[in-house]
Amino acid sequence: MKRATINVSESEVTELYMRLREDAEGAGYHLNPDVEFTKDLVKSLIINQKRYGYQACPCRLSSGKKNDDMDIICPCDYRDKDIEEYGACYCGLYVSEEIINGLKQIEPIPERRPSKKIREEQQAKKEAGRTLLKTDKDIKVWRCKVCGYLCARDEPPERCPICKATKDRFEVFSK
Repeated sequence: MKRATINVSESEVTELYMRLREDAEGAGYHLNPDVEFTKDLVKSLIINQKRYGYQACPCRLSSGKKNDDMDIICPCDYRDKDIEEYGACYCGLYVSEEIINGLKQIEPIPERRPSKKIREEQQAKKEAGRTLLKTDKDIKVWRCKVCGYLCARDEPPERCPICKATKDRFEVFSK
């Protein structure tokens, strides 16, 4: 069965690109500096929005069921870990300051998303009151020493989304 072509105007792409760039920079993230590449990804986000009703990651196969794809709705659940480890997210939409400043090149990023079977097992255990995911005690809480912003994750963000302080201005608040 052939899919219907979904038309996307240049103005739609530009509008979403500008909004994503503003939102990213305002939260301490960066869009890929290759504008043509980035706009192609933005166009794919728009196509997925029109096709599925949500902006599924353009580099992953969406099921078309929002509940099954919550982890890959852009920005996906894997973005921060990918940026921390590889300097870019899986599709390359978001990149680190090292990439922006030319200190690091984008390299292939392995798929971090568990298989459908594992995701279903995780969901079943979660619903049963158990989880395969980390427990709260395994996740660090980081505090920005400048403004007090708190975030729970393995590493502090590259920049504080509130005051824009750099990663080195964070301290472990609790473990």
